[in-house]
Amino acid sequence: MPALNVEFSDRELEDLRQIAKERGTSMKALVREAAAADIARHRALQEGAKAFRRFFAAHADEFAAAFPDDEPSAKRAGRAA
Repeated sequence: MPALNVEFSDRELEDLRQIAKERGTSMKALVREAAAADIARHRALQEGAKAFRRFFAAHADEFAAAFPDDEPSAKRAGRAA
């Protein structure tokens, strides 16, 4: 399995040691779990954004009708006036 060396300040390292001790785990496991959780959040946000774009595209005409002032052509016309 590939590895990654990560540098921490003395304060961060001490905090990590304390947290790992409180949780009864190793520092390596603590850092790995934190990274895995961040990866999972990132993936969820990407999927949420993708779902929103699909929804918006499927309902673009409804959004245009409901918010005509936010349409690009309406903004251009407003600038010309």
